[in-house]
This record gives sequence, C-alpha cells and structure tokens, in this order.
Amino acid sequence: MFKHANAFSGFSVDDLERAKQFYGETLGLNVSENPAGLELQLGNGATVFVYPKPNHEPATFTVLNFQVESVEQAVDRLTAAGVQFERYDGIEQDDKAISRDTGGPTIAWFKDPAGNILSVLEIPS
Repeated sequence: MFKHANAFSGFSVDDLERAKQFYGETLGLNVSENPAGLELQLGNGATVFVYPKPNHEPATFTVLNFQVESVEQAVDRLTAAGVQFERYDGIEQDDKAISRDTGGPTIAWFKDPAGNILSVLEIPS
C-alpha cells in the first residue's frame, strides 16, 4: 500500500529555536522551517521532521543515527563544539565514551538539547 509513498520520521523537542541552532549550527545539517516545525535534511536525501511539544519527554531510545567514516573523529569534533557523550551501564566504552569491538558497530551516543538520544556510528563495509 505504501511502497511508493513519500515517508519521513519525526520526533518532538521542547524548544524549537534551540533545536534549530543545535541541528543547524552544531551538527551542520540543512534545517528549514515550516509552520509546524523544522525539517532536517540528511545526507542521504531523507528528511526528518522536528516539532515542538509543550509536554515533551525525551525519547528513551536512539531517534537518529549518523553513519560516519570515523566515530573517533566525529566524537572529537562534537566534543570541541560542546557536545557531551553518554555513558551506559552494561556497555563497555572507552575514555571518549565510544563503544568498540562488542559485536556491533563502533558507536557513541549523545543528546540533543531536548534530551533525545542521537548517535554517531561506523558500519564496517
């Protein structure tokens, strides 16, 4: 039924202006505004919709993953921009909060200003 439908994902934030600054300036995404919220243009051509919600509660799962060539370089650049990386009990992470060699991808998690969880990860080719 939806095989040829245009689709997009979305999530809420508590402050649209802070989200616009974070996604546009800190992460360097192309961000456009529309009457209902923000559209984030991702590198693969996909769009993610970010909308304001007065009673926003941060997602308890990763809402957006950014595949990068080097997680370590991405973590260094984001850390220099003031981003803090998350540490999780039960997940082995190095001093930069990067999880490596665990049977999954090399990955590090961080939060947007609304507390939603994002990641940078390497997927081996």
